Amino acid sequence: MLPTVAAIDPKKHVTGQVVERREISAELWMVRIRPAEKIAFLPGQYITAGVPGKTRMVERPYSVVSSPREAELEFFLELVPVGELTPQLYQIPVGGEVHLRRLAKGRFLFDDKSGHSNHLMVATVTGVAPYVSMVRDMAACADQDETISHRIVVLQGASLPHELGYREELAGHMLRYGFFHYIPTISRAWLEPAWEGEKGRVEDVTRKYLDALNFTPATTTVYVCGNPNMIENVKGVLQRAGFPKESIKEEVYWHAEKE
Repeated sequence: MLPTVAAIDPKKHVTGQVVERREISAELWMVRIRPAEKIAFLPGQYITAGVPGKTRMVERPYSVVSSPREAELEFFLELVPVGELTPQLYQIPVGGEVHLRRLAKGRFLFDDKSGHSNHLMVATVTGVAPYVSMVRDMAACADQDETISHRIVVLQGASLPHELGYREELAGHMLRYGFFHYIPTISRAWLEPAWEGEKGRVEDVTRKYLDALNFTPATTTVYVCGNPNMIENVKGVLQRAGFPKESIKEEVYWHAEKE
């Protein structure tokens, strides 16, 4: 008897075709997927992707890297060798298929209601994904001569430089757009003697740049995305600096990355 495979519910799922993938490191890769039908989302939201299992769809939520203006959906993924889903996703070649939930979700959105002019976005590795979506969308607005009145700073941390996915893109945006600044930092600098950027864990660098940029609680929203330990550490830094809870937005990635 052939093994059973979970049925696809067309009311919930859209088939997507992998049209591009790029290896960033041994365990990190970027993938672009063309859905059979457009999935609406806002920058910062996530879409649940999956593959059929024997009795159910095996799914996980992933933040979207692409902006809503793009025809394809882009994701920045980390391979978890013992995970239930990412080893399967990692094996899907260009031309292969995945299944996507029709409904995007998430409240990790850009704060355009508080009146804050400063926005510090702190991430570890793949946690940069929602920020790239936000920055791409703002860059598109700027290219159409719309005024961007916010100051956006992305502070991304990783152990080593090769884990800083989208570093070249974000550095390019910094050169082109006056509203945007990008700060990468690595925590194992002794292994990279040629590294000339910031050094230290991202949570340890956060307070330095809050002060250097004059990002005060009265004018600033801080976003934290990625490893839950980093998020708790950054929240501690922010609370000691006087930031109220409503000025801190968080998106925990542990369940998405570590499965």
